[in-house]
Amino acid sequence: MAETSRTPSQLDTVAVATQDPEREQPWSDLGLKADEYARIREILGRRPTSSELAMYSVMWSEHCSYKSTKVHLKQFGEIPQETPVGKMLAGIGENAGVIDIGQGYAVTFKVESHNHPSFVEPYQGAATGIGGIVRDILAMGARPVAVMDPLRFGPLDEPDTHRVLPGIVAGVGGYGNCLGLPNIGGEAVFDQTYLGNPLVNAGAIGVLRHEDLHLANATGLGNKVILYGARTGGDGIGGVSVLASETFDEGGPAKRPSVQVGDPFMEKLLIECTLELFAAGVVSGIQDLGGAGLSCATSELASAGDGGMHVELDLVPLRDSTLAPEEILMSESQERMMAVVTPDNVDSFMEICRKWDVEATVIGEVTDTGRLEIDWHGERVVDVPPGSVAHDGPVYERPYARPEWQDALQADAAEALPRPASGDELKQTLLTLVGSPNLCDKSWITDQYDRYVRGNTVSAQPEDSGMVRVDDETGLGVSLSTDCNGRYAKLDPYTGAQLALAESYRNVATGGATPLAISDCLNFGSPEDTGVMWQFAEACRGLKDACLELGIPVTGGNVSLYNQTGETAILPTPVVAVLGVIQDVAQRTPSHFRAAGEQVLLLGETREELSGSEWAHVVHGHLGGLPPKIDLAAEKALADVLTTASTEGLVTSAHDLSDGGLAIALAEAGFRHGIGATVDVSGVADDAFVALFSESAARVLVTVTDEQAERFTALAAEHGVTVTALGRTGGDELVVEGAFSVPVAEVKGVWSATLPAALG
Repeated sequence: MAETSRTPSQLDTVAVATQDPEREQPWSDLGLKADEYARIREILGRRPTSSELAMYSVMWSEHCSYKSTKVHLKQFGEIPQETPVGKMLAGIGENAGVIDIGQGYAVTFKVESHNHPSFVEPYQGAATGIGGIVRDILAMGARPVAVMDPLRFGPLDEPDTHRVLPGIVAGVGGYGNCLGLPNIGGEAVFDQTYLGNPLVNAGAIGVLRHEDLHLANATGLGNKVILYGARTGGDGIGGVSVLASETFDEGGPAKRPSVQVGDPFMEKLLIECTLELFAAGVVSGIQDLGGAGLSCATSELASAGDGGMHVELDLVPLRDSTLAPEEILMSESQERMMAVVTPDNVDSFMEICRKWDVEATVIGEVTDTGRLEIDWHGERVVDVPPGSVAHDGPVYERPYARPEWQDALQADAAEALPRPASGDELKQTLLTLVGSPNLCDKSWITDQYDRYVRGNTVSAQPEDSGMVRVDDETGLGVSLSTDCNGRYAKLDPYTGAQLALAESYRNVATGGATPLAISDCLNFGSPEDTGVMWQFAEACRGLKDACLELGIPVTGGNVSLYNQTGETAILPTPVVAVLGVIQDVAQRTPSHFRAAGEQVLLLGETREELSGSEWAHVVHGHLGGLPPKIDLAAEKALADVLTTASTEGLVTSAHDLSDGGLAIALAEAGFRHGIGATVDVSGVADDAFVALFSESAARVLVTVTDEQAERFTALAAEHGVTVTALGRTGGDELVVEGAFSVPVAEVKGVWSATLPAALG
């Protein structure tokens, strides 16, 4: 390896730091506060070296340390760690949560954010978001089997949306497709508040046997620390750890760290190599290198293990020989992993890496010193307690308060807005909504993703949830859905977070899967704003209470703060992913009409709930009032009905009601096969408009054959779920008796045209 341009005599070593304690250091430029810098000096009993300062700055960043949110996130630990079918094998604090799904299988899943990097460099920001979440899954010992991408953009007609959206979609698809991983779900939502701050959340699922579970720790005195995968470069120095920890300025990109550059083909080799290393039993501990790079991997492995590690930093393979030690420690170059290996397994480890053409280097070993010690060309540049870097960062109890404007916002109810009355007006409202950016066909996006590679995808977009087969013989499968309506969360963050969870929960159940657990990606504005912190605190409280009532745990997740441009914060966006299990994927329930002559039934109660609705947003540009009421007992009962109905083959389709209400659900259910329906909505609500466009929760549209109708109705009654008969499927029109009729093909044409017309 070539020598760095910085000679050892110029290094800021531990000895030098002890000798010149008053040297000025750029702690503020690295994102540290004065009190944080003072605390580092107190921990070390001296000033930090430049390398130590680099490590603390990235590991104590908002993105890595959760210093503003720990006090609220800890309440998730109050939720029992049992699921409806088994136990949680690994949870909060690990790379990803791991859930027992039966038959000796476990599933690991997680959602993370790559928001700010994707604004600066859309393609690479989104691509490396997929790469990072996949390595989190891999690090648990699992084979990654699918990915998802909840996305948020500014208005569809804005020039900057046209800049970021194509690149982000291409990055998600390009990286995931090259890995051979199907993209089975997600969202694409448009709102003014995301202009200048798009949200790129990435989710992944992995499958493993119970005995294959691996954890991130460095134990065993004398065990070797091996860095393997891609070489370390200057891309992503500081990367997401710094980039995601401050607010964007109005003027656009300014002084920002470089965005990581991904190589999916290297990651594919890394995945297969790592899985073979696991199978060979030569790995004692493992950690992926994501945010904060080597700073994170070394400190977290050491802190979670026996507490000591020694690393020779000059042994790290570099793409750029001019990198200084602090830059190597901060680099977030992609496609890298770190393993702890017993000395007798090193040769076997290296042989497997050579087989897959993956570079691997022993860079250190586990010690019993209780210190993380890093040398550069024989000079000690880091000597710290690893826990102080990895886990003992600052904890802020930031002030929070309900915003002064919240009362006025909630008082401005959409229920008072002018609404359509005639049949023609109702029909036009349907066409307007179905072609709106948030409700229109997302095929322009999803067609860029391979949704069926590997052959185990059972359902994907535009189904309510994604589903993959886990076991070919038994048909065991898992389902995953992500959701969040940021408008609901703005109106009431406590209820809004619960509604996000409820919709994902319901989506999983409509396909026939039993909801087991959640992961979350909590996207909010600046924590230095007391109103934003109130939104965050309320959302966390809402999720905890909902999980307690539904009986499902939080396995982990991600927090993304400082999502705002200047003073404009995004809508609070607590994205919730719900994982479910289905014993036989052949029993799944599709979300579209399958045949003519079947009964169309509405499950659940409809109320006049229009505030925060897509109708208020699209037709009136309005946001105000209170979101739909949440009834978690009703959601649970509804899910029980749907999963039982799937197992017994009682329903032929099931589609949840959410944005746009019953009208949109009826339209979408007919698109796949061009099957219409004739319905009477007078039994749903007194007002046809409310019946069609209310967004009341805990509702699902189902179809049943005449032979199964009696049994299904009895099942619903057993669980206290209201059933309203609407009519029958058939023909090629959607007919709402007494109001309007419209050809399914016409509605589908409007639904399909929006994104191609806007994006080409």
